[in-house]
Amino acid sequence: MKNKTVLLLLIMSIASGCDYQVSVNNPQFTDTSVLEGTNEIPDDNKKLLEGVYQVTVGKEKFGQQLVLKWNRGKLSVFGSKLGIYFILDGGIRDSSLFFEGKWRYALNTETGLVRLTVSQSENSKLVGFYGNESTTPDKSVELIYLRPFSEEVTSKEFYILAHRGGGRNSDYVGASENSLEILPYAEYFGANGVEIDVKLSKDNIPFIYHDETINLRLTSDSPIWGDIEEFTYKQLSTFVILKNGEHIPTLIETLNYILEETELKLVWLDMKSEKNTMPYVISIQQEILSKANAIGRDLEIFIGLPTEEKRDLFLQQNDFKNITSLCELSLDDTRNTNSNIWSPRWTLGTQLSSVEQMHNEGRRVFTWTLDQAQFISEFIEHSYFDGILTNYPTIVSYYHYAR
Repeated sequence: MKNKTVLLLLIMSIASGCDYQVSVNNPQFTDTSVLEGTNEIPDDNKKLLEGVYQVTVGKEKFGQQLVLKWNRGKLSVFGSKLGIYFILDGGIRDSSLFFEGKWRYALNTETGLVRLTVSQSENSKLVGFYGNESTTPDKSVELIYLRPFSEEVTSKEFYILAHRGGGRNSDYVGASENSLEILPYAEYFGANGVEIDVKLSKDNIPFIYHDETINLRLTSDSPIWGDIEEFTYKQLSTFVILKNGEHIPTLIETLNYILEETELKLVWLDMKSEKNTMPYVISIQQEILSKANAIGRDLEIFIGLPTEEKRDLFLQQNDFKNITSLCELSLDDTRNTNSNIWSPRWTLGTQLSSVEQMHNEGRRVFTWTLDQAQFISEFIEHSYFDGILTNYPTIVSYYHYAR
C-alpha cells in the first residue's frame, strides 16, 4: 500500500508539472483582400457607423443584437452571446465601406473569418459573410442599424479595465498576459484602461508579471526556476520567455508603451511584490505622468493598495497624499490614504450607499474582477460604479454601449 501511495503521488507530481496546451485556431484569409485598393475611412463616416445593430441574418451565430465601436483604428463588434466579438480592418472605395477580420467567442476558442460591406445605397445596413475556423466566409450575415449610443453612454466616462493588460493566458487572446503585445488587444476589446501586475527584481527593477514563481502557466520552458523576484532583471530578460514568445517587460517600458503607442486612459498598478516596491514604482509613476502632462496626453496611473501591508508601506512615503492611488480596502482606508479611487470586490454587491459616499467626496469607484455576463449586465444597469475590472472586456463593452 505504501509503495502504491508513493507511486500515485509521483504520478500526480509529474502531471501537475505538465504543460497542457489548447489548440487555438488563428484563421487567416488566403484569397485577395477586399481592402485592396481602398482608402482610409474618414472620421465622420466612422462615427456614423458606431451604434447598436439588430442581427437580421446570422443571429443563431452572433445573437440578436450587436454594438459597433471604433477602437485603435479598428472596428470592434461586441455581443452578448458567449462574449462574441469581431476585430475588423476597414477601407472605403467608391463610397462603399469594406471590412474584414476575425470573429471569436470570448468564452471559448471558437473563431472564424468575416467580411462585411456597407453600400452607398444602404448605409444603415452591413451585409456579408462569415466562416468557421479558417474556411472562406460563405455563411450570410446582415446587421441593421437601430440607434446611436444613448446619452447615458456618451455623457460620462465609464472605465472598462482589462485584467492583466488585456486578458489571461487561459483565454488565449493572442498574446501573453502582462506583456507589451497584449496591450493593443485591450483596446480592440473595448477597454480604455488596464490593470497590470508589478513585481521587483533582485536588483530593484520593477517589472510586470503576475505569479510568485517562474512557471509553465506563464512562461515557456526555462533554464531558471523558482521565486521570480530572486533573479536580476537581466537574468529574467535573458532566460525567461513568456508563453507566446514575448519577453518580461519592465514597468517603465510598459508605461512608456502605453503612453506613446496606445490611447488607454488609465493604468491600475497591482502591487504584487513581496518586497517594498513603493519607492521604485512611485518614482516611475511620477516620471511617466510628467511626460504625459508635457505632451498633453490624457493618462492616469494609480498605485494599487490591495492589502493592509501595502497600505502601510504607502503611508510611509513622503507626500503620499499627493500620489494618485487606488484602495481596495475599507472606506476609511481609502480616506486615510487619500486614494482617488475606491475599489471593492464585486461579490460585495452594488453597495449603493458606500458608492454614493465616495462620489460625494469626489472619488471614483471601480469594482473587480467581474466576469459573469449576468452580473455584468446587472451592475451596469443597477449600480453607480464608474468602472469594472474584468477578464472579458468585450462582454462589459457590449452591455455598456448597449444601454
